[in-house]
Amino acid sequence: MTKIKSTTVLAVVHNGEVAIGADGQATMGNYVAKSNVKKIRKLQDGKIVTGFAGSTADAFTLLERFDEKLNAYGGNMKRAAIELAKDWRMDRYLRKLEAMLITADKDEVLVISGTGDVLEPDNQIAAIGSGSMYAQSAALALKKHAPNLSAEEMVKEGLHIAADICIYTNHNLIIEKI
Repeated sequence: MTKIKSTTVLAVVHNGEVAIGADGQATMGNYVAKSNVKKIRKLQDGKIVTGFAGSTADAFTLLERFDEKLNAYGGNMKRAAIELAKDWRMDRYLRKLEAMLITADKDEVLVISGTGDVLEPDNQIAAIGSGSMYAQSAALALKKHAPNLSAEEMVKEGLHIAADICIYTNHNLIIEKI
């Protein structure tokens, strides 16, 4: 899978709740260009939430294509994700895009990459970006040892832990729930 640096996006499904969040930092090379970027978007009247990592322009292109696929397939997130991944892998223009997406609906979370992968993560926790392993590890530990926390609280804490460790992740968080 493509290694994207410069952000952290984390999604958790827990106790019937879905939360997805991201930090707000955008970098250009080795400096912070902006600290409050919104990397989380709601689609399909709020039934599906997406988060992106990678080049902002590329991510917006993918979000638009994903929304088109959702409309074409009646809001079926998994089918739309598979069709987007197929196009992404086959289309010469799309193939050059450097971004990844996490998509979530009320039941599941998917990771979509430019290599044609559509992954359903174990433990219903997904993370992408440079701080992804820190955020995912924190969320896994919280889900196991603090099951009374909400999905939103797990996402928030996981992202804060990533921001403490990863220089491409900050503490300006946007978190959405379904």
